[in-house]
Parts: sequence; structure tokens; C-alpha cells
Amino acid sequence: MNQRAAKNRNEADSQITAQHILRQALDSAEAQVVKQNNNDRPTDYDELLIERQRKRKEFEDRLRRSPYSMSTWLKYAHWEETQQDLIRSRSIFQRALERDYKHVPLWLRYAEMEMRNKNINLARNVWDEAVTLFPRVDQFWYKYIHMEDMLGEYAHVRQIYERWMAWSPDKNAWESYIRFEIRAKELTR
Repeated sequence: MNQRAAKNRNEADSQITAQHILRQALDSAEAQVVKQNNNDRPTDYDELLIERQRKRKEFEDRLRRSPYSMSTWLKYAHWEETQQDLIRSRSIFQRALERDYKHVPLWLRYAEMEMRNKNINLARNVWDEAVTLFPRVDQFWYKYIHMEDMLGEYAHVRQIYERWMAWSPDKNAWESYIRFEIRAKELTR
């Protein structure tokens, strides 16, 4: 049997007991809880600025390590939106689109962010660019039309449908167009 033998069996200068280990662990846990509670919310404007700077650096470091991680781009843009910094949020969406403009959820979240913040013309620009680049992605068309319909912009809805119908979409798209015209009470079209 090949067991390792302890080389030095003499008593240590100070013995570590189980009680000592437990007390240290408890003190460490309490210190962590106090630290977490103190860091939950900034107490003044300077702390808020420092916290925002720290969080931005954290996101930028993550993006530097994996620049094609769309989930990180989306989380970062959403975080900036929650900070009410829409200019930064837009900038992040634009940078992400430069990395991967084919990522459909990115376009959806970008337009939805603009809609949530009542930037209708900017949302229109995003939807318009999305349907121009991806005319075969029905979800873009439906959401664009839904937004205009909710705003009561029936002339815009009609224009969007006519652009979409030029691409010869499937039967569901045509049925949606017909339902719209019935709702708008323009059956002669």
C-alpha cells in the first residue's frame, strides 16, 4: 500500500479547531451580506455615476471577449434603456447590427425599444430598414403593420401591405390584408 505519511507530526504553534473554522466562515458570510446590502443601490448621484461606469465597463469587457454574443449586446442595450439613456441604447443597437445585421431578434428588440419609448418615427425607420433588408421575414411586416394600425395610421398600413404584397407572400399575409380592408371598411380595394 502506497500511503503518504505525514512528515512532520509535531504540534503546531496554534491549533485550528472546528469552532475556529466555523466562526471564521460565519464572520466572512456576515461581511458578504453587509457588503451586498451596501452595494444594492447607490445613495447619491456620484455613486450612481460610478455604478453606471462600472457596469458599462463590465459590458464592454464582455463584448471585447466575445463580440458576436448577441445576448450580451441585447442585455447591454436594455440596461442602457433602463438607465433612460436612449442615445446610448441606440448606439449599442447600431454597433450590434454592424456585427450581425442578420440577427432577427436584434431588429425586433431595437424597434420595440423605440416603440416603448414613444419614438414612433425612429421605430418606423427601424421597421422600414428591417423589411427592406429582409422582405421574406413575415414577422417584421406583421409587427410594422400592427404598430401603424394601433396608431390609426391606415394610409401607412395600406402602403406597407402594398409593399409586402409586391413580394408575393403566403396566403396568411393576403388574408391579413383582406381583414384589414374589411376593418377599414374599404372593400372596393
